[in-house]
Amino acid sequence: MEYLGFLPLLLLVALLALQLGLAAYAASQAGTAARAAARTAASADHHGDPRSTARSAVSQWLVDDPADFGYQESGGDDVTATVRIRVPSVVPGLDGWWAERSTTMAVEPAWP
Repeated sequence: MEYLGFLPLLLLVALLALQLGLAAYAASQAGTAARAAARTAASADHHGDPRSTARSAVSQWLVDDPADFGYQESGGDDVTATVRIRVPSVVPGLDGWWAERSTTMAVEPAWP
C-alpha cells in the first residue's frame, strides 16, 4: 500500500524522461535539417529549394503542423541555414519549447 504513494512520482519522472528524449530528438532533427538545407543552398548547381529540403529531412510526425517548423537562411560567401522545430510536449505545462540548430557552409564556385 505504501508503494502506491510513490506511483505518481514515478510516473512524473517517467514523463520527464520521455520529454527530455523528445527534446533531444527534436534537436537532432533540427541539426539534420539545417545541414541538408545548407548543403542544398551552397551547392553550385542549386538543385531544389533549401526550405523544402530542410522540411523533408525532418520526421513528418514532428512537423505535421506548419507552425511547428521555422527556416531562415542568410549569407554571402557562406550560407547559414537555421532550422527551428517545436518540441512536442507530453508533460502538461511544458509547451513552447523550441529546438534550434544552425549550419554554415561555403558556397561552391560556379562551374565555367
